[in-house]
Amino acid sequence: MPMTYQGTVALITGASAGLGVEFARQWAERGADLVLVARRLDRLEGLAAELEKRYGVTAHAVAADLALPGAAAALRAELDARGISVQTLVNNAGFGSHGPFARQDPAQINEMIQLNVVAVTELTRAFLPDLAADGRGALVTVASAAAYQPTPAMAVYGATKAFVLSFTEAVGYETRHSPLRVLAVSPGPVSTEFFDVVGSRDAAVGRMATPEQVVTAARRALERSKTPPSIVAGLANRVSALAAALTPRRVTLAVSGRILKA
Repeated sequence: MPMTYQGTVALITGASAGLGVEFARQWAERGADLVLVARRLDRLEGLAAELEKRYGVTAHAVAADLALPGAAAALRAELDARGISVQTLVNNAGFGSHGPFARQDPAQINEMIQLNVVAVTELTRAFLPDLAADGRGALVTVASAAAYQPTPAMAVYGATKAFVLSFTEAVGYETRHSPLRVLAVSPGPVSTEFFDVVGSRDAAVGRMATPEQVVTAARRALERSKTPPSIVAGLANRVSALAAALTPRRVTLAVSGRILKA
């Protein structure tokens, strides 16, 4: 079954900025209705109005803090109450931080794990049975090139993205007999607000990509006759990921530590 946009609804988290906005634009351009989820309702409403006017789709703005316990279940309940069924789920919301783990704020660490890992897991569980049964859309999770090696100075962030990558590939295999397309996309540095939240440009390793480049790569992968379980966006990032897999772990760790200025 080909990837379908027309007549489907795509739920996109972290839709108020960066990659989330671009996922929304590219899906709307192809005729998908949208559920836009983030904390900043004003941004969501502005984006929803823009996409509805430009592409003639329906876009629902839903304010939610997915870092709060129970947020995924609450979101599913709200959409059920509104009578909105979802065919595509884009797990995009997440954030990182830079600096020695021992100096990180414990509350920020917990929030990062809750958003990057727990929310992704709970949202996927909440919607996956319906996604697989319908089969017209996709499950997309945004991992990171950081998932392919340890990341000193970004220890928790890299570990959360390694979880996302492994989790998504495993779910994709489990649902391989359904028509659902499952993809983990791993970008390198992207010109978004991500590094403003991180608080350091030391985490921006390699050439900066645009959100359009990353989302286009993900969409094209989904549209292949056989969707791969995961992609690394950008040639240099793919080479780095392959090199990390072929290099002894101690060497990879030392190189990563120097690059990230740990």
